[in-house]
Amino acid sequence: MHQIKWISGVLAGTMFLLVACEKQVSSVFQGFSAPREFPPVVYRLGANPVTEEGFELGRRLFYEPRFSRNNTISCGSCHIQSAGFTHHGHDVSHGIDDRLGHRNSPSLANLAWYSSFNWDGGIFDLDLFPISPITNPVEMDESVANIILKLKSHPEYPRLFKKAFGTEEINTGRVMKALSQFMVMLVSDQSRYDQVKRGQASFSATEQRGYALFQTHCNSCHAEPLFTDNSFRDNGIGIGPNQDSGRVAISLQPSDRFKFKVPTLRNLSFTAPYMHDGRMRTLDAALDHYAENMKATPNLDPLLKNGNQPGIPLTSEERSQLKAFLLTLNDTAFIKNPLFAE
Repeated sequence: MHQIKWISGVLAGTMFLLVACEKQVSSVFQGFSAPREFPPVVYRLGANPVTEEGFELGRRLFYEPRFSRNNTISCGSCHIQSAGFTHHGHDVSHGIDDRLGHRNSPSLANLAWYSSFNWDGGIFDLDLFPISPITNPVEMDESVANIILKLKSHPEYPRLFKKAFGTEEINTGRVMKALSQFMVMLVSDQSRYDQVKRGQASFSATEQRGYALFQTHCNSCHAEPLFTDNSFRDNGIGIGPNQDSGRVAISLQPSDRFKFKVPTLRNLSFTAPYMHDGRMRTLDAALDHYAENMKATPNLDPLLKNGNQPGIPLTSEERSQLKAFLLTLNDTAFIKNPLFAE
């Protein structure tokens, strides 16, 4: 009898926690809202408006290991919230069967403002973005058709799709739209930089000098407030151990050799290592590259040339000031938001 009462108590407690969790999500979810300071949204929200039910389905799918061939790897495996939705500690992504990719997992933040995805821009629509890692043999090594079969046979997903889309039908379009509803909600706009811009805080003297340096040397490519202009540029990093030549594989234009997408500079404290192949493990190493170690590659961006020499001349003091400013772009609220957690 005591054992029965104990089991009943555990079950009741579990149900209470589940209900409480759902209520917490419900009270926090407020739909998609573009920050006032941000540019117009690129993603077509009119064709896929974010609903609470669609977002919750998308979040569950984002952390669903059934998206991989052997049911071990999810989107969240390589895009970890505490690491700014990157693969912390890995220079390149580790996928199914611990296979190695050849690029560093980029941050998934402010994707509603992106017109292209991946380091080479090979994907042009957020609704198509997940297909690349799903079908990549070193990431998830699965087919979308097989994922649909797994979800259809699952005891809960038909009900969740009905809540989100009106019927229990599970198809590729609905899976991708649900994932997009989760991903467009990954908005990072609560850093101290953002607070300063909203008049809620102020920079220190060192940060202010760093900000001035940033506007002089960096803002052309890492444009505020997203801290990327979504362009593809050769930053003089040269060929790496993975022999990755960049966007030329997509465009087939020799002028795109060694060009990669300009990444956002938001949340740098959480997203190391840096560059497309993760070869730089610290922010200081990245700053050293731009100041001293840049190569005179054939397609080096003109903005990174100092006369006939590659690089941005910075004194050690200026590097410290620039680094101080860059650290104001860390958004702790973003990486701790329970709305985005597994």
